[in-house]
Amino acid sequence: MTRIALGIEYAGDAFCGWQSQAHGRTVQDVLEAALAAVASEPVRLHCAGRTDTGVHASAQVVHFDTAARRPQSAWVRGVNTALPAAVVVRWAAEVDDSFHARYLATERQYRYILHNAPTRPAMLAGRVGWFHAPLDEARMAEAVTCLVGMHDFSSFRAAGCQSKTPVRLMHEARVTRAGEYLLFDFRANGFLHHMIRNLVGALVCVGKGRYPVEWMAELLAARDRSRGAPTFPPDGLYLCGVTYPPRWSLPGDGRIIALPQLPLV
Repeated sequence: MTRIALGIEYAGDAFCGWQSQAHGRTVQDVLEAALAAVASEPVRLHCAGRTDTGVHASAQVVHFDTAARRPQSAWVRGVNTALPAAVVVRWAAEVDDSFHARYLATERQYRYILHNAPTRPAMLAGRVGWFHAPLDEARMAEAVTCLVGMHDFSSFRAAGCQSKTPVRLMHEARVTRAGEYLLFDFRANGFLHHMIRNLVGALVCVGKGRYPVEWMAELLAARDRSRGAPTFPPDGLYLCGVTYPPRWSLPGDGRIIALPQLPLV
């Protein structure tokens, strides 16, 4: 058997999430079907991060095992011919069986893109979040700094989260403005279910002046989801980076980063 790693990009608003479902309208379902057509056998994928319905990925990493022997180009160009327009394979690499897309990822990176303007976006509908009232990015940029380091993120954890522990190591947390857009960047050893969307919701509350800058640290310390802000929509959320130890022949020596840039159209 040969183990193949793939770099995947997809527009999440075209699918019902990553994970396979009976109706077949997920990223995993369409990608496995395309790979099976090239491999001439069933294929089962494992991904770096399971994304929810509406969440996008510019740097998803997956792997699968196959008995088929194909040129590397077949796992890219050949598979892409069988995929819908909203998902594409960017690269393929043969790895040994010690590689695992999910369990060996040391970091993951997400970017949330928020359109901050009086009217909702039309051309970028489904691809960016939206908030109508003016937001103070300086207040949010100050508030987000408390998240860096090892913390219990229970205040930002979905009720149905199945992670064994709410503790995560946040390496980077930033808020910056680019014209009418706010970019929320987070890099950590892992994330809880809905964690990014709950963080963005809380930061928006600070940005619009509902709470002081210090509230973010107080909310983090409370470890109580009921005290947090509503979960923000998935539209502007992108899985945009995954990092692995540099012992496989992966792009960037295992640091696979593809930040979504503006404009998106």
